[in-house]
Amino acid sequence: MAKAVGKEALRAALEAACTGGTLSVRVTPKASRNAVEVAEDGSVRVYVTTVPEDGKATRDVVKLLSKAMGRAKSSFTLVRGATARDKVFAVDG
Repeated sequence: MAKAVGKEALRAALEAACTGGTLSVRVTPKASRNAVEVAEDGSVRVYVTTVPEDGKATRDVVKLLSKAMGRAKSSFTLVRGATARDKVFAVDG
């Protein structure tokens, strides 16, 4: 169960979830809302309202992560999971 956190706590939890410059994310496309959540075990879930076609959902995931972490969208590079729900991003900086 994910815990509700403020912006600064979410940013800190996401930074802590980055291991070795990578961030593992579980994506839920076609969700009812856009949200980023970090569970107590450190797993990251991203909910996006877009459909998973032509990389639209992945682009929205990058947008949400960049806003939540206060980084540029260009600092996220998809390493694995272009068509999967489980994705791994390389995070620069």
